[in-house]
Amino acid sequence: MCGIVGYIGQSAVQEILLSGLEKLEYRGYDSAGIFVVDKMGNSHLFREKGRIAELREVVDFDVPAQMGIGHTRWATHGVPSIANAHPHQSQDGRFTLVHNGVIENFQELKATYLPDVALTGNTDTEIVVNVIAHFAKNDALTTKEIFREALKVVKGSYAFALIDSKDPETLWAAKNKSPLLIGVGTDFHVVASDAMATIQLTDQYVEIHDGEMVQLT
Repeated sequence: MCGIVGYIGQSAVQEILLSGLEKLEYRGYDSAGIFVVDKMGNSHLFREKGRIAELREVVDFDVPAQMGIGHTRWATHGVPSIANAHPHQSQDGRFTLVHNGVIENFQELKATYLPDVALTGNTDTEIVVNVIAHFAKNDALTTKEIFREALKVVKGSYAFALIDSKDPETLWAAKNKSPLLIGVGTDFHVVASDAMATIQLTDQYVEIHDGEMVQLT
């Protein structure tokens, strides 16, 4: 079963994400990855097939990042590989997404919104993040409105954590029929599929209900 960890705050995020993912190893996984945004707004994606120990070897801990999302994946759509590992990015690189759950209408979404998009992997998650980017083509929409429009057309179970590279100081989350919690701190927020991943940071949690979307700053 997959695991999600996200953080936005004042501390170096790489170790927070990796430590959180290690606490979720008991759930089983075949690949892992993290995505972080540095103080200049530059994004950095690290993914690896296999164990988190192998992911650690490719993560750049010198990047001055204080926001990011991480994921451990158990293959459902697509074979275990770096291309199918989360986080997934939209083709234009603007949006980055991690996802637990199963999108029931992923084939319909691809046919309707992404007929000309060349996907790099075989996951329903990559389809969703590109659907989000599709709605972003309307320049009049805010990130909140873009995410909301995408959620309207997605059917199935999901726990999402999303980063928009054009808004590097905000972390977005949403859920439906898949566990996701918000952890509250004095100068940070976390999002996790299991409180065990971030209990070392906070014991104050808020449950996200099905159909809700959350903005964390």
